[in-house]
Amino acid sequence: MNIVNYQISPLDPHAHLFEVRCTVNVPDPEGQRFRLPAWIPGSYLIREFARQFVHVRAESGGGALPIVKETKDTWRTAPSTAPVTVIAEIYAYDVSVRTAYLDQSRAYFNGPCVFLRPDGYEEESCSVDIVRPARAEFANWRVATTLPPDGAATYGFGRYRASNYDELVDHPVEMGDFVLAAFGAGGARHEIAVSGHPHADVERLSRDLARLCQWHIDLFGGARQSAAPFDRYLFQITAVGEGHGGLEHRSSTSLLCRRDELPTRGRDAINDRYLNLLGLASHEYFHAWNVKRIKPVAFAPYDLMRENYTRQLWAFEGLTSYYDDLALVRCGLIDEHRYLELLGRTITNMLRTPGRHRQSIADSSFDAWIKFYRPDENSPNSVISYYTKGSVVALALDLLLRSSSTTSLDDIMRALWKRYGQPAIGVGEDDIARLVCELSGRDMHPFFDRYVNGTDDPPLDALLAAFGIDWHVRASTGADDGGGKPAANTPPACWLGARTSADLHLQHVFAGGPCERAGLAANDVLVAIDGVRASKASIDALLADRAPGERVSVHAFRRDALIQAELELQSAPLDVCYLTLRTDASDEATALRRAWLGA
Repeated sequence: MNIVNYQISPLDPHAHLFEVRCTVNVPDPEGQRFRLPAWIPGSYLIREFARQFVHVRAESGGGALPIVKETKDTWRTAPSTAPVTVIAEIYAYDVSVRTAYLDQSRAYFNGPCVFLRPDGYEEESCSVDIVRPARAEFANWRVATTLPPDGAATYGFGRYRASNYDELVDHPVEMGDFVLAAFGAGGARHEIAVSGHPHADVERLSRDLARLCQWHIDLFGGARQSAAPFDRYLFQITAVGEGHGGLEHRSSTSLLCRRDELPTRGRDAINDRYLNLLGLASHEYFHAWNVKRIKPVAFAPYDLMRENYTRQLWAFEGLTSYYDDLALVRCGLIDEHRYLELLGRTITNMLRTPGRHRQSIADSSFDAWIKFYRPDENSPNSVISYYTKGSVVALALDLLLRSSSTTSLDDIMRALWKRYGQPAIGVGEDDIARLVCELSGRDMHPFFDRYVNGTDDPPLDALLAAFGIDWHVRASTGADDGGGKPAANTPPACWLGARTSADLHLQHVFAGGPCERAGLAANDVLVAIDGVRASKASIDALLADRAPGERVSVHAFRRDALIQAELELQSAPLDVCYLTLRTDASDEATALRRAWLGA
């Protein structure tokens, strides 16, 4: 068997340069071709990783070997009968979970953006030597990854291995002087490596994640077993001043959070910031089943060189988004009231996106490659998030199944795991709808036609009522009103029909709203209203004091030109949702709610 040998070195942390070597022992006699992926699983956008390759050269037989670039992300060497090594210098300074980062404080990389794949060697085993930076200031650095070691000590630099290229690039690597913790769940060892916050309460985080992870494992194991689909799992957490995101992998996840989202010692309460982190960790951990192992047929296997189209991201991201917060209440980390607040915020996010009436979540899934990851000023009017509305549709599906059949979305997930995840079979485009019909004993195609392939909003008010939960909608009280709770003060009577930044730029102008009807556009800057200089305070007062139907004169700059518009105020939309428990709920409704939330 041929083995592809890689070596990655932090060549110059101050210049943010990695050096990556790839050696093929038996190269193609006509010249060995090397390719770099264009995207990374879990983030559905062609990211052109090759643009960060600063210099590429080749060696063979102890000397230089000519190499040419054939396409934007493909290189080919001259023919050689001796082993061929390609050496690339790669710029790495992206603080995200998708690419690579290197400075004097830490190093991080995902395989797809640094490891060239030699043609013909896709299924061959790989080794990778992870090299410590040379200077003494990096003596305390360690390595956190779930790549299987091949001589490297635990958390040590040295050699690791992978059975093929797909496995190689599905284990991100963190290097630095991070804080470590560990816990057990489902018979598997779970580890946490925190970079950027040496004083975080990792013991508290370990206890909370242990409860959360065990609940996920039990969900998929059912009553018969409770075993994780991996022997070891790693949470790589990078704390920064501003940032939030995560990316799933087969036995690890990379999380980016604000420092104040991590728990601190001596504080037992779960505040909203820490809750954000727990919800993110829950989301990515659920992905260890739903998308890493239960995956659409379009991803079985991945083709990392081009777009892989599917209309099912609403299920693989939306269902995951539904379960991420649901797991928090079911495992006992939060109570019903806190969960309903989170649910209200999610619904509010959907209600504030008029694009949900233009694009279905199935179409949103298909168009992720060109729309979701490339939002612009018109996105709220034309696009819906398959995460957000996908989670709301998942909620509606779960409530409908629980109230009208003997099954639930839990049963659907376990069946997907048993039928598709464990045997590693891709889920066909219509398989989820067919499975729901089969297990529920009902024709559920109208549900999928209206809410997945169509643009209707599911009837959450009626569905929630059957569980003893009241649905409320109201107008927003301002930019900081994310929903989930009753209004703290009186909402304004009127609405401009635009989202405005602190410096009075119109960030988004909503279709059919007062600003659009008056001829104002995104990126216009408000300067005066009724002849008086505009400010956030004056706009808030205007919306609170004026009545719908009144007209105001608006001056604004569009680029460098001053424009004037006559704007007719409209009633503020009821686009903020909050949910409350009914005090007079029937025994049947209370039983349904307890079975759903596990309270």
